[in-house]
Parts: sequence; C-alpha cells; structure tokens
Amino acid sequence: MCKFVNGTKIVKPSIPTEGKSTLVPSVETAFKTFISARLCSAIWTYISDCDETYNYWEPLHYIINGHGMQTWEYSPKYALRSYTYLLMQGVPGWIYQKLFNPSPILIFYMIRCILGFGCAVMERFMYKSICQEFGIHIGRLWLIFQLFSVGMFISSTSLLPSSFSMYFGCAALAAWWKLKYSLAIFFVAISALLGWPFGCLIGVPIAIDILVRKRLWKTFFFWGAISAITIGVPMVIIDSIYFGKLVIAPLNLVIYNVFTSHGPNIFGTEPLTYYLINGFLNFNIIWLLSLITPIILVIDYFVVPAKSKSTLNFPRYLSLAPLYIWLLVFLPQPHKEERFLFPIYPIISLCGAITVDILQRIFYRLKTLLFPSRTTVGSHYLDHTMFIAIFVMLISTLLGLSRVFALYRNYHAPMDVIMELNQFTTTPQYRNDQIYNVCIGKDWYRYPSSFFLPTKNFRLRFLKSEFRGMLPVYYAECENATQLVHPYFNDMNQEDERTYFNYNNCDFLIYFDEGVYTDLEPNYANFTKEWTTMKTLPFLIQHKSHKLFRAFYIPFLTDNYTTYGNFHLLKRKVKSS
Repeated sequence: MCKFVNGTKIVKPSIPTEGKSTLVPSVETAFKTFISARLCSAIWTYISDCDETYNYWEPLHYIINGHGMQTWEYSPKYALRSYTYLLMQGVPGWIYQKLFNPSPILIFYMIRCILGFGCAVMERFMYKSICQEFGIHIGRLWLIFQLFSVGMFISSTSLLPSSFSMYFGCAALAAWWKLKYSLAIFFVAISALLGWPFGCLIGVPIAIDILVRKRLWKTFFFWGAISAITIGVPMVIIDSIYFGKLVIAPLNLVIYNVFTSHGPNIFGTEPLTYYLINGFLNFNIIWLLSLITPIILVIDYFVVPAKSKSTLNFPRYLSLAPLYIWLLVFLPQPHKEERFLFPIYPIISLCGAITVDILQRIFYRLKTLLFPSRTTVGSHYLDHTMFIAIFVMLISTLLGLSRVFALYRNYHAPMDVIMELNQFTTTPQYRNDQIYNVCIGKDWYRYPSSFFLPTKNFRLRFLKSEFRGMLPVYYAECENATQLVHPYFNDMNQEDERTYFNYNNCDFLIYFDEGVYTDLEPNYANFTKEWTTMKTLPFLIQHKSHKLFRAFYIPFLTDNYTTYGNFHLLKRKVKSS
C-alpha cells in the first residue's frame, strides 16, 4: 500500500487479515482478545487507589443515586475536578439506574465493563496503526505484551482521568502514525481537557511534527480551535453549573500542582526508585527493555546495515518520544503515584516490542558475520531469531500472570467482604426505613466505594484512628449540594474532628486485623460482646511478608514467605446506650 506525503512516496506494510497467517492475528482477532482481557480486568481487578474511590466513584454515586461522598477537590472553593468527566463515564449508569433500579454493585461493574470496552477500542486502533508504522512483527509483540501486562490490567478499567487520558492520548498517537493530523489533535484535546491536563505531554511530539517538520500551521490552529470550542466550552459550562461559579477545572488543577507553595507534596513523597520499581512490577522485563530502547536504536543504526526507512512516516526518536518526555517530567517530581504513569502504559509495551525486534536483528546480523552459511544468506531475520521473541513473550507472560494472581489473592478481600452486606438485606432483621451506619477506621483508604453498599439507607462513617489527615464527607442533601462550601475542607490535608462518627452508633464495622493495636485502633474483632463476625477473608500483611513473594505468586513457595491477617465485616449485636 502506498501514499504520497509532501511529494514523498511512503510504502506501508499491509495489515494482517484473517486467515493470512496463523501467527499474525488480524485486527479483528486482536480486538476480540483485547475485549476478553479488559472484561477480565473489569471483574477481577481491585481498587488500588483511594483517589479512585473518593474522587471519582463516590461523586459518581452521588450523581447516579443521589448520595455519595465529596472531597475537598470538589469544593467550589478549589474546584480541581471536573463533573463533565464524571458525567461522560456515568451517563450509561444513570440510564441503567433510572430504567431498572438495579443493585448499585451491578451499576459499578457495568461502568467498569464499558471502560474496558473503550480501552479495547483504543488498543484495536493502536494495533492497526503499529502494524502499519512499525511492522506486523512489532505489532504482534505489542499485542502479547498488552494482553498480559499487569499495568494494563489495573489501568484499563480504572475510573481515573489518567486512564481516560491513556485511552485518548494513545489513540492520538495511533491517528498521528496514520497521518490523520486533525484526529490526532482532537484526541489530544479530549485527553487533556476532559481527562488529565498533563496528558498534553503526549501531544508534544505531534505538535513538533505538525508545526516544525510539516509546517501545517493552519491545520494545527484550526483543529486546535475546533477542539477548544467543541470540548472546552461545554466542559466549562457544565462545570460552572455544578460549582455555581465560573470554573476551568483543568487550569485549577495545574495551578495547584505546579504553582502553589506546597502542591501535592503534602500528600506524600517517594524516592526516584519508586517508578523504577513500580514499572517493573507492572511490566516486568518489558519495562527494562523499554528503558534501553534509545540505546538499542543507536546500536541498531551502526550494527544493522539494512534499514527500512521507506516504511516509516516518522523517525523513531520522534515516534517514541512521548514515553521519555513523560518520564523526564514525572520522575523528578517528589509526589509520585502509580496512576501518574497510566497514560504511557501502551507506549511502554511498544518500546519493549521495538527493543525485542532490534535485538533479534542484531543477533541475526552477528550470526551472519561470525557464522556465515548458506542457510542465512538471503533469509529473513525472523527465520533465525524467533526463539528470542518467544522467550521474552513467555517470561513476560508468566511474570504478568503471577503478579495478577498475587494482587487478587493479596488485596481483593475488601471488595468481597463488603458485598456481604447485600445478604443482610434479605434477612428479617433488615428494615428499609432505617439508616445503617457502616463504620471504618484506619482502613478508610481500602473502602471500594458506596456502590458496594446494598441500598440507599446504608452510610459510610469514619472512626477516629491514628490517621491525621483530611477525610471526605457526604454531599449535603439538597439540590445545590455541589455548590456548597463545607467549612472543614482545606487544601493542606489538615484533620477536622467533625468528620468522625460516634463508635456507639455504628451498626457494622469494617476492620483489618494485622496484629498491631493502639488505643484508637483496637482489635475490634475481640469485642465479642458487641460484635459478631459476618464475613472474614485473608488480606496480606505487607511488613510481615517477603517483598518478592508478596509481589509475585510462586506456587509452593509464596505461602511460606507471606503472612495474612483477617479482614472483617462485623455486625453489632446490641447497640450501646
């Protein structure tokens, strides 16, 4: 397939079609595998980030069901988060709720499945584009790395702006590689405005190509204006209605994170090694391969004589630049979160695939130089080096599956335990005209959201613990609740005593017994005169478990090096007077 760009003939490899080769999945076959993997993620992955719970699932629960918890970032005084983003994710759930009034947990998993499907659509587009721009072998490697990536397992169905930014940021790259500049600009705008403003970093190489290399100024500014009008203006209108004043949420977020004296660092800082370790946990050897891609590209340039520049629309240093620009910006930041790397996860897989491909060509080149024979003369490098690709795919797949199983085994208990409350609503003790207070103390950050509470008359309450930071509160029960400024919100993560609940008024209690107790964090499970156990599941005690064996499940060994505590759901026997 050929096309002309600025008078230059570009020869592009054909896309694999069904039945052409059993070793090269067609675009539709790849799409089906992506859907299967993302639906598995929707069902089995746990919520690993309390920001996802309190900043997104809780406000969404308020929009759909009329009650939910609010964080300081949604206070009109600060307005760092966008309700437009929530509405985009929540409209299907709202329609489902209005038509069928299902259990909230069904809405939760329906939204997750929709997120997974959306991610699969992005990956389908990217797979097709990678096969065209980089070759079908790299596309095949990328497909396998994506399917068994722990990072994609976690991020693909997370209700987070960084995941949303990943969908559209990588779709923008795919459109760019296919020379669809207008679509690339529009997708970057969606990623940055409706998702995460820092997602615009992915668009930097696209802008350089359009403005510097191609000098398509008119295209850039025209589609930039179209994007601002069709995306930015409606977002500002919707958010301003919800907050009751003019709000540009992405701008507020950038100002807080970049230009305030304290910024996000008050919520914790991590060393430089945090992302290096986290990258390995989520991508194992593919992460290491992606980090050395620039070095391997230089070696490839000098060692391998055969170049295929005619099949590429862009030089590799520009096509792969988003990954390294992202790392240059985020690695030095003191405040680090796993979700901050979500937008570049598919690019990590791509760089890993390119490194493997180059290693295969280098190996073949050295083999032909050191051991020339008739079998290597005129043959294709893949005929002699597929064992390298198979080895890398096998190791990365096994490590990925091991990590996924370890995560589910170690950390899924809170979601399973809280769902037991649904059983209580079927007992004679349940009264639909009573408010049931579900209390949680030190484990507040493990709460998976109000979607796991069975009905509208269950409320989450916080007990005082050793934690000394700010906690969310329920939206006020009035029509203009999103416009009210609560007096106990601040941007300094300062504790407010008014967010705590009276222990004696708790009907249920969620508690993780890890064997460490204080006056504020007693062993509630031992208070047998007050509480009865509804459900208990094992949950990993990190400080008592070996780092390797808690990170990866290794049959016959992991159980010997990991320790679990009991994650309880307790029900009060008789309320204290």
